Amino acid sequence: NMISCGKSYCPDVFLLYGQEAVQKRTFTKWINSHLAKHVPPLEVKDLFDDIKDGVMLLALLEILSGQKLPCEQGKKLKRIHWVANIGTALKFLEGRKVRIRLVNINSTDIVDGRPSIVLGLVWTIILYFQIEELTSSLPELQAFSSSNSSLDSSTSSTDTTSPPVKRRPLALQGGARKALLRWVQQTATKCLGLDVKDFGPSWRTGLAFFALINALRPNLVDMERVWRRPNRENLQEAFLLAETELGIPQLLDPEDMDVDKPDEKSVMTYVAQFLKHHPDRKQSDLDEKLEEAVTREQRKSQRELKMWLDQLEKEAVHAQETQGSLAQQYQVSLFKSLQVQLEMKRKQVEGALQSTQRDGMLTVDQALVKQAWERVSNRLLDWHLHLDRSLPAPLGTVGEWLHEAEGALRQEITVQQAHDNTASTVHRALEQHKVSFQQSLSTHLRLTSCFLKYH
Repeated sequence: NMISCGKSYCPDVFLLYGQEAVQKRTFTKWINSHLAKHVPPLEVKDLFDDIKDGVMLLALLEILSGQKLPCEQGKKLKRIHWVANIGTALKFLEGRKVRIRLVNINSTDIVDGRPSIVLGLVWTIILYFQIEELTSSLPELQAFSSSNSSLDSSTSSTDTTSPPVKRRPLALQGGARKALLRWVQQTATKCLGLDVKDFGPSWRTGLAFFALINALRPNLVDMERVWRRPNRENLQEAFLLAETELGIPQLLDPEDMDVDKPDEKSVMTYVAQFLKHHPDRKQSDLDEKLEEAVTREQRKSQRELKMWLDQLEKEAVHAQETQGSLAQQYQVSLFKSLQVQLEMKRKQVEGALQSTQRDGMLTVDQALVKQAWERVSNRLLDWHLHLDRSLPAPLGTVGEWLHEAEGALRQEITVQQAHDNTASTVHRALEQHKVSFQQSLSTHLRLTSCFLKYH
């Protein structure tokens, strides 16, 4: 109903109260979307009444900030406890960052449930914890003068309750608003020929909301189909589509948007949620640069590993060419030293050969490392076989058999396609075979040691 003002009607007063009602509904839905994460979940039914004791307000701030705040709780809380809780919340906000300015807001006003003060406090929280945080990395905001915060700008035309001599810190003309609007224009609406120049009338038709959805999820919206449909139908479908496809709560009601001057604060609160689903180009660039740096470091490490393996192979060739007696080759020569060095590098080589490509293939550098590893491993194995065969009978025959058994153990057994029980059986048999081989190898080494000791 229109509000009588003497003999005439006051449309500005009607607009003010209408905006308060819209903000109350939008802010309540926004609060509840976060309080649903509380354990146990909480719900605000009447914003002006349910926020009085400060319990839900402190719970909201804990969820948004991730910090634990002291709170007076209980079914028989008195006004003094309410004031204390609200005071804790205001003190937390004031100390959060220097940009927070709580002008003309005190604990008793919130406890008394004064609508304009309650809405102003909730808007402060939304602006700081959602809109400013989400727009802080946008280039448009960084280009904005650092001396002018979005919380220190002059009031907009919609803030009719502000005294003309005071500047409201919660105005809509600051950097965050400009950055968010610019993001909408560059990301979604400009390419479709939509003229979005505010967070009010430009959104009435619902087309701007569809443009945002289309920008985040291409081919999800048939823009030709929605271009000439009624406003209410577009708004209702856009809000439902954003919720089902992007998980964005329906904070706005179609009937609140299909008016001459939709509430800007409510629209900003809703639109800012789309930022969560838009890829951060700066972060993507940073991730790409980091990935490139990691790749360069990996390639450097792989090349150094190949050079080390090549050098080890050269040392093995040189040692074989200058070999002495059988005892010297076993105990004095570089054979044991080279073999130990190679085994110490095994884990590093295995790590370097882990494929990082989608097709599972090795890179050129990885393939070169693999080839170098196989060459030096085979050379040392051949050298070991030569030493074993050089032992007098019957040790030479035993040594050759052990060498063949060791080669069999080195071969990989593929069990991916086998039944779980079969794979388990194969694994147990393999482990038992390893134990038997180790025992045989130990016996072989003792026999060899005895032979060398007495010859």
